[in-house]
Amino acid sequence: MKLEIALSLLLVVLVGITIIQGCNGKAVQFIFGDSLSDNGNNNRLSMTLAKANLPYYGIDFGNGLPNGRFTNGRTVADIIGDSTGLPRPPAFLDPSVNEDVILENGVNYASGGGGVLNETGTYFIQRLSLWKQIELFHGTTELITKKLGKQASDKFFQEARYVVALGSNDFINNYLMPVYRDSWTYNDQTFVEYLMETLEKQLLVLHKLGARQLMVFGLGPMGCIPLQRVLSTTGKCQERANKLALSFNKAANNLLISLEPKLTNASFKFGDAYDVVDDVIRNPYKYGFTNADSPCCSLGRIRPALTCTPASTLCGDRTKYVFWDEYHPSDSANELIAKELIKKFGFPEVGSPSPAPESDIAPSPSND
Repeated sequence: MKLEIALSLLLVVLVGITIIQGCNGKAVQFIFGDSLSDNGNNNRLSMTLAKANLPYYGIDFGNGLPNGRFTNGRTVADIIGDSTGLPRPPAFLDPSVNEDVILENGVNYASGGGGVLNETGTYFIQRLSLWKQIELFHGTTELITKKLGKQASDKFFQEARYVVALGSNDFINNYLMPVYRDSWTYNDQTFVEYLMETLEKQLLVLHKLGARQLMVFGLGPMGCIPLQRVLSTTGKCQERANKLALSFNKAANNLLISLEPKLTNASFKFGDAYDVVDDVIRNPYKYGFTNADSPCCSLGRIRPALTCTPASTLCGDRTKYVFWDEYHPSDSANELIAKELIKKFGFPEVGSPSPAPESDIAPSPSND
């Protein structure tokens, strides 16, 4: 009888070890973001106006069909993960996502039109704000805890990598648009303060849910995206928007510096690629680009074309354009941005960024 009990206890221990090793054999990513990181969530939101579900989105990714990314190829998060040896996390709303997929690949909650603030992007009708993405992540932690138990689940989430990459919509699709209440409730300084107060609460919740290794991506010169140029009277960059991006970056960096020492085992890092993106836009030939002020995918002289469609005309060489559409960088520009962030974060590169596979979900290991 004692021998049977001992063998049973040994079996339980061995099974537990196997589960823990299985889910922690490699680190995974949990991504929170907007259309710059979305890899399919919005395509599964039935009412949203912000989708990347038409050609020619995804033309340089996998099979060349639209996959939910708001660019012709890879996102910055894709490229950083590839370069540092991390699996690509599938979109949270991908119907194939389950506990095993999460343990093997992580999850991407990013949503086009989403922002730090709940009120951002309301005219898209449907989008996942950062608060909503965190709520979904909370559900993920509960799901994995039920599968693994609290100890193994805590270990899994604390060893994962976290990316928070939002903020531009809070300006472009909120504060800088007079139809939004925030545009007349705040001034430039108090709006950035409001964003930081909200972001601080969100980062504290993420830490409570297990986030220890967390990266916040800064904003680029958003006043220089093609949409902002075409809406200006001169066709030049809108410097107020750029100054707001710089203010956001400075405040976010200071926030992370102040938070990190207060939180248990926290490694909170800020990645700022503003300067290099600004230089690319102002000196494109220096970086191998020939166009930095208009989209590769457009309707010719009909501007702004708010999305890329089958009726759009593509530029002759997609690798030479900084911007894919009115809002979003091209695959080539994303690779440049990703390399800059990798340097800023101090990550060792384990391989060169490669073209995307057909699916974000890695195949399960063979049982043979």
